[in-house]
Amino acid sequence: MDVIAHLDKVSYIYPNSDDFVLKNISLEIYRGEFLGIIGPTGAGKTTLCLTLNGIVPQFYGGRFFGYVTVAGLDTLEHPVSKLAQYVGAVFEDPETQLISTSVENEIAFTLENLRIPREQILDCIPRVLAAVRLEGTEKKNPQELSGGQKQRLAIASALAVQPDLLILDEPTSQLDPIGSQEVFATVKELNQKLGITIVMVSHAAEEMAEYVDRVAIISGGTLQAIGSPDEIYSQVELLKQNALRPPEVAQTFQEIFQRGIRKERVPVRLNKGYSKLFDLKNFAHLRQSPTELLKPSPVANQVPLLSTRNLKYTYKDGTNALVDISLDIYKGEYVLIIGQNGAGKSTLVKHFLNLLQPTAGKVLINNQDIQEFSVSNLARSIGYVAQNPDNQIFNTTVEREVSFALKNLGYSRKIIEERTLDSLKMMGLVEQRAAHPLSLSKGDRARIIIAAILAMGPQTIIFDEPTTGQDYRGAKAILEVTRKLHQMGNTVIVITHHLYLMPEYAQRVIVMGQGTISLDAPIRQAYHQRELLESTYLSPPQSVLLAQSLGQLLGGACSAITPQEVAACFRSVI
Repeated sequence: MDVIAHLDKVSYIYPNSDDFVLKNISLEIYRGEFLGIIGPTGAGKTTLCLTLNGIVPQFYGGRFFGYVTVAGLDTLEHPVSKLAQYVGAVFEDPETQLISTSVENEIAFTLENLRIPREQILDCIPRVLAAVRLEGTEKKNPQELSGGQKQRLAIASALAVQPDLLILDEPTSQLDPIGSQEVFATVKELNQKLGITIVMVSHAAEEMAEYVDRVAIISGGTLQAIGSPDEIYSQVELLKQNALRPPEVAQTFQEIFQRGIRKERVPVRLNKGYSKLFDLKNFAHLRQSPTELLKPSPVANQVPLLSTRNLKYTYKDGTNALVDISLDIYKGEYVLIIGQNGAGKSTLVKHFLNLLQPTAGKVLINNQDIQEFSVSNLARSIGYVAQNPDNQIFNTTVEREVSFALKNLGYSRKIIEERTLDSLKMMGLVEQRAAHPLSLSKGDRARIIIAAILAMGPQTIIFDEPTTGQDYRGAKAILEVTRKLHQMGNTVIVITHHLYLMPEYAQRVIVMGQGTISLDAPIRQAYHQRELLESTYLSPPQSVLLAQSLGQLLGGACSAITPQEVAACFRSVI
């Protein structure tokens, strides 16, 4: 096969460091293939991608060993500007790539620099916007878009160039599930129809298993394994050893096969999972779901902690972000808020902190109008971890960032030191306490903000997309913090697109779509409302889809929502 990129014994050390980020990596990337790269946070995945367009080492410096060639060009001998004609890139944080004053200008900018004729640019803009579901936003300022919309715009800008090799570093981490699937499908179409070689870094196990041609595991700076999705994602134990999450189909059948029913490679794609369920239906039976997960939170005779009454909010550009929202949240609940990008989730919770003033309606805290409270007073009782952690970071060390609010609130030095250390330990940041926050990964920066909020000891904590940019181990660590806070009697509100993570934690689910509440129900009931979820660009976890298929095969209903629960429907023959 024709090789478009070749890495030969590549090792790399960043400036002012003695640690190898990449260690003796040799890899061939074939022209026209879709290569997925997976690995835990800090494994070297992004650095590996940056060697393909020469940014490492040309921009960063440091010590570089080995050779990289792309489209026949040595990345040490040709400038980044030359390599950019062959290699396009979309990075994890879209904020670093958006520079224009309108969506259409953002796409046109790169094409203009390549001297593409005006007529071709005008033809290209609507086509790439349709591909990433941003039609109708042509005149909007990119800064007015939601986080997920910004990421789709960055992808559209890269797709417009149609490079020989397109690098995508976590391009779907801020997208709703169906938006993520659409991006994968769009990228795959470009790969197949135009022959663009794709290299994508992603934690989206289900989509990677479905769309990529090969998967490479990078861990500790080394190439641990490479093979087809079936070969890699079926090795559930190998993935877990590298802090990686297998697709839920693979998790489910790994659990089933451990019951002694079969000894074979586990399926990794949903359609194969459906087929395997049919093969194994004679071993299955329907089980009653655990009752504790069916029960809503106890709220009888309680005064709501947070309430909205006919809440409406319209942004200056005329976007109706919230439309007649009436809602009660009670003390001690663990509430999950889900919905498509732009559904109004973040806008809603910002009203709980008085960061936005209602266009109409009211927001109440303990039955008092929230506008009677200052933002600073609310911050003592309600903590907010924003979707973009960089908007909340302004100190020069991690430790100063975590302790900053405590100092402003006048706590004693002893209490400040104790709370800061406890929060750093809880978030696994003790070793980084002296580091500059912006020198850390986006996932680590999110943990810094969570630590700063926890140090203040609020009774209600709102987490807005806390698992974005985290590997599976990091996401679970953050959610374990939310569990501990909930067990201590705190009210926890989490916004996330990662539905597969939440069955162990959330009790109640609020589904939002186009500024309204589509559903408010216990998590088990909500997860099985497939049509309603899909109407808001969400998709149930694969274990839910397998449970529904199993119910149909057995002529009943199966309300399982985790791989373990689905596997429990199969009798052990060991």
